[in-house]
Amino acid sequence: MEKPNVVAIGGGSGLSVLLRGLRIFPVNISAIVTMTDDGSSSGRLRRDYGILPPGDIRQCLVALSNDEELATKLFDYRFPNGRGLSGHNFGNLFLTALCDITGSFEQAVREASQILATSGKVIPSTLSNVNIAAELENGHVVLGESNIPVMGHRTPIKRVFCVPDKIKANIEAIQAIQSADFIIIGPGSLYTSIIPNLLIKGITKAILDNKKAQKVFVCNISTERGETEKYSTEDHIDALLSHSSPDIITACLINDKVVHANGDEGKLGFVHNITSAKQSYKKIKLIRANLIDDKRPLFHDFKKIVPVLASILKLNQNVPA
Repeated sequence: MEKPNVVAIGGGSGLSVLLRGLRIFPVNISAIVTMTDDGSSSGRLRRDYGILPPGDIRQCLVALSNDEELATKLFDYRFPNGRGLSGHNFGNLFLTALCDITGSFEQAVREASQILATSGKVIPSTLSNVNIAAELENGHVVLGESNIPVMGHRTPIKRVFCVPDKIKANIEAIQAIQSADFIIIGPGSLYTSIIPNLLIKGITKAILDNKKAQKVFVCNISTERGETEKYSTEDHIDALLSHSSPDIITACLINDKVVHANGDEGKLGFVHNITSAKQSYKKIKLIRANLIDDKRPLFHDFKKIVPVLASILKLNQNVPA
């Protein structure tokens, strides 16, 4: 029996958490990753070398690595000092070097996958140089992924859009979606990690054109400072649909456990867990489960996502005990 094809769409730490769970399945994994990061090490490398942002790609490669513990220590290592080195991740520099050696970012990602022996493909959603911008409720426009949460904390986000607005999808990403048996969107930062992928018309069209695939949105289990403050689960779904299509998903996986989380949870500021008691919303089936990381209650626990996804994707019989 052939392994089913599973496509996961998102970016950053949210998608990498999901991938750690997915790699347990006997499935063919394709992770389609957002390319709008402009902060910290990735932003500096974009400006200095003109390459696509490597940070989100790096996290997904590590999550799918067969030796994740060592890969995490090595690729996430951040140089504490040194002129030009301070603040950079080793993994980002590694991908930058591979890009120069191989001649393309796309080939650099493929070679890195081979080196790390990843359990699946990591695919940039686009190979174009693109940024994300947000229009706030007060009419102001903010450019740059790293700036949006800062200004979004002061005034809520109305919508986000790509700059430039016409972005060509990576053909490899389209092909992965076309052959997918299951498409999973999220979790992750709603406006700066998930939605940017769906703003690429070729990506959204490929999802809609694939009539056979079940399409599941893994909703965040908490609000996020500067992006989704005061949002409900339904608000997350509304934002996803309004930036893509009403038919982009068939089901939504949501957390059903609420913990009174510490308001000082790092850079996220004052945020809280969210859930919903509804069975469906806008014809989308809502599936509830305890997905919370007990030690970090604002985040998903990939070990809890595994059995739930197995049930949704009808893969129970194939998941190792």
